[in-house]
Amino acid sequence: MEFSSKLIEQAVGHFASLPGVGKKSALRYVLHLIKQENQEIINFADVLKALKTDLKYCKNCHTISDNDICEVCSNPLRNQQLVCVVQDYRDVMAIENTGLYKGVYHVLGGLISPMEGIGPSNLTIDSLISKVSTQQITEIILALNATMEGETTSFFIFRKLATYNVTLSAIARGIAVGDELEYTDEVTLGRSIVNRVPYNNSLAR
Repeated sequence: MEFSSKLIEQAVGHFASLPGVGKKSALRYVLHLIKQENQEIINFADVLKALKTDLKYCKNCHTISDNDICEVCSNPLRNQQLVCVVQDYRDVMAIENTGLYKGVYHVLGGLISPMEGIGPSNLTIDSLISKVSTQQITEIILALNATMEGETTSFFIFRKLATYNVTLSAIARGIAVGDELEYTDEVTLGRSIVNRVPYNNSLAR
């Protein structure tokens, strides 16, 4: 793709580096931005900058937040003894959209994947173990993707928590093997949370 402007070429390159964005779509975005008012562009740039400078990670659950403690963790109406373990922020959003879960979360920040060089030490598993050992947690829900990486991570956590007096459960398999939580419809996901099963029983399925 030939460009008449180096600035446009650079802008297209940045947009095209985003997941799922090809060069044609990137060029369409850039040309759209060029037509906007100066203040619109400034506001857009300010928001992008704030994503790196102002966003925080909740000190309790590790989800993305505007504050040191996220809205879910700071909500006195949420059950602090019920913890749902998820891969990342997208899964928190998906479960929250069901309106059926009233506990809190623990965001791992990924899944164990030796092929990608991601091990347990790269995730917040140690923080989860510490949480269970120091707080009055009654149940851990393993709400991870029904993929090999998700199952591997769930089993690793199961082994780590086996000696603690805490109930471990897994979301019901209304979610097909290989599916990811963020793409599951709200009704199916909500029912999977409500109808969760003991994790040790889920291994035999």
